[in-house]
Amino acid sequence: MKKIAVLAGDGIGPEIMAQALKVLTALKLPLEFEEALVGGVAYAAFGHPLPAEVVELAKKSDAVLFGAVGDFKYDNLPRYLRPEQAILGLRKALGLFVNLRPAICYPELTAASSLKPELVSGLDLLLVRELTGDVYFGQPRGKRISPDGVFAGTEEGFDTMRYAVPEVERIAHVAFKAAMGRSKHLVSVDKANVLETSQVWRDTMIKVSKEYPEVTLEHMYVDNAAMQLVKAPKKIDVMVTGNLFGDILSDEAAMLTGSIGMLASAALNEKGQGLFEPSHGSAPDIAGQNIANPLAQILSAAMMLRYSLGMEEAAVRIENAVKKVLAQGYRTGDIRSEGCKLVSCSEMGDAVVAAL
Repeated sequence: MKKIAVLAGDGIGPEIMAQALKVLTALKLPLEFEEALVGGVAYAAFGHPLPAEVVELAKKSDAVLFGAVGDFKYDNLPRYLRPEQAILGLRKALGLFVNLRPAICYPELTAASSLKPELVSGLDLLLVRELTGDVYFGQPRGKRISPDGVFAGTEEGFDTMRYAVPEVERIAHVAFKAAMGRSKHLVSVDKANVLETSQVWRDTMIKVSKEYPEVTLEHMYVDNAAMQLVKAPKKIDVMVTGNLFGDILSDEAAMLTGSIGMLASAALNEKGQGLFEPSHGSAPDIAGQNIANPLAQILSAAMMLRYSLGMEEAAVRIENAVKKVLAQGYRTGDIRSEGCKLVSCSEMGDAVVAAL
């Protein structure tokens, strides 16, 4: 029996999580679910977005299925108490250093993409993002009175971008192994023409590439990578980059698929334990209306089965069921098109179960 920590979170999180659990339950797998509060709902109940008990639950579980956190009403809280700290805290506590974000444009959704159908038809891109380093976690950071320069004597904010070679090496191995299982072409994104951190990144990627002679390694500056994602996205198969650039580029890639509501993700540590969540946010403006798209959450559950639980066959069954409901014309509001069958969040979950 595999233990799954179920953390639905805020906003639409509980609605979409209910559909993912409905699908997993229909598969009759040896899974045990334990639910807990995180994010704004946890702050309201316990005074903290990530209670210590939830961290312990996550550590003792084989995988974490996560919904979404965030609510406008908590924006004035100190940063360490805001709902978003729940996901950052779990990444740190579990050592989730790699984020896998597939961007797949299903044939039925090409018209919903921000780009012309011919640019995205057949798109199947994997973005590998380093998740525990970079400017998000680098020290020192903070606010101070500027000690020098043109604006000396005024308040300034500062953050530190940094990567150690071992950090880059471990994400590089993940990316090269992913490329080996796909087209054997890897694009590494940096800003080595400006940043010393990126030069260390690039040098390390080149060093690790010698262990994967079958993989073609291509380097791309982040500004060019952003441009190529909208100019010729199908020329990129696997992309690897740091935390900051990956955060931005993965959301850009999401819009190529038709809706960020279709984008699943996996965050893994060195033991294969992972946290699986949709790439979209908590959307508090539509919470409780039963209109959210649950497919990213359902596809995240499929990634959980594949990457942390070793249940490949079950993962494929879910993915095929999602393809089937799209082919049958079922659509939530974010991906609707002329002639489609507009359904609610729960109805989409029911349709996926039926397709199984």
